[in-house]
Amino acid sequence: MIVGVLMLVGGAAAGVFGSLLGLGGGVLIVPLLTLGFGLPLREAVGVSLVSVIMTSSAAAGVYLERHVANLRLGMSLELFTAFGALIGGSVAFLLDERLLALLFAVLSGYIALTMIRRRTETGPQPTGGEGEPDGYVVHDMPKGIVGATFAGIISALLGVGGGIVKVPLMNLVMGVPLRVATATSNLMIGITAAASAVIYLSRGEIDPYVAGPTAIGVFLGATLGSRIAPRVDLRYLRAAFVVVLVYTSFEMLMKAIG
Repeated sequence: MIVGVLMLVGGAAAGVFGSLLGLGGGVLIVPLLTLGFGLPLREAVGVSLVSVIMTSSAAAGVYLERHVANLRLGMSLELFTAFGALIGGSVAFLLDERLLALLFAVLSGYIALTMIRRRTETGPQPTGGEGEPDGYVVHDMPKGIVGATFAGIISALLGVGGGIVKVPLMNLVMGVPLRVATATSNLMIGITAAASAVIYLSRGEIDPYVAGPTAIGVFLGATLGSRIAPRVDLRYLRAAFVVVLVYTSFEMLMKAIG
């Protein structure tokens, strides 16, 4: 009972972070389950994919209602991301868990470095009812397609939803404002996770007793996160997230070599 409550609380925290940053929460769910609850990495990835679907379901409706997300761009990229997710889901079961832990450590470190170097937005920007920010043009679509396919593979291998690749891809490479990229990523990650979660489910790698409380917590956290997003200064949120990512990267590296 206590373990279930802790999973629900941890899932809620991951859901808040995931919806605010467009990352899906998987980058926190996987280390939470493996390092905090001792779940095998591959099972944690399967549960994380279910949680990412919940994050997307909770946040997508809010972002669509506020007309923040770029729906056309999201659906165009998602075709390639889903394809990559199917490839990654099939390859995941051929890799050793220590290699997966090493990949997760490298990815967490890379995300932390990217967030440190990324240009910060100055203060919260209200988005409710104002639509998409004006003055931006989407460019480098070929690079976006390659990056989206890679995001799908990473999502299926590590259970992270692909948002950790999609958000910087759209923001830094394709010229999409950060809040639009975050909202668009939240629309996409659920479809991406579903494409690979089917493979994990068919192989019996998703424990319903773990997925249940974790996914409920993620849903509640993501619902809250998507509604408070306009009032949150992303600079502070990003700084806290970087600290968590650095710690996660170190622990996963120790798991890989230990």
